[in-house]
Amino acid sequence: MAELLIDKELCKACGYCIHFCPKEALSFSEEMNQKSYTPVQVDKEKCIFCGTCYTVCPDTVFEIRA
Repeated sequence: MAELLIDKELCKACGYCIHFCPKEALSFSEEMNQKSYTPVQVDKEKCIFCGTCYTVCPDTVFEIRA
């Protein structure tokens, strides 16, 4: 089964992934990372591992493992 990994310390909360996610599986978390950004989190029930978040992210926050 595939898995979406998020490097929360690299996330700058730009929101591109949230905006472009076709399944609305991403949202901002309530916690802050070490740079005081609120990184994204994934709803594993909604995520279809399409790779859109990986493609649009300018900071290589995402990794999809099969």
